[in-house]
Amino acid sequence: MQQHACETCPMRAKYDKNPKSLAARFWRWHIGFCPGWKKYYVSLSDEEQQELKEKYGLKR
Repeated sequence: MQQHACETCPMRAKYDKNPKSLAARFWRWHIGFCPGWKKYYVSLSDEEQQELKEKYGLKR
């Protein structure tokens, strides 16, 4: 499987480290419309998608 930049995104790492930081909140807002994130998300298994939903509070 091709590795997506979303897996190693520095902004995502900042969210994981401190979800209340400005950079983290920007990243969380950004993934709501980012075509790269959407492509990455649908490439994951159902189990991995569920983990991301819980971790990041996603609605999909």
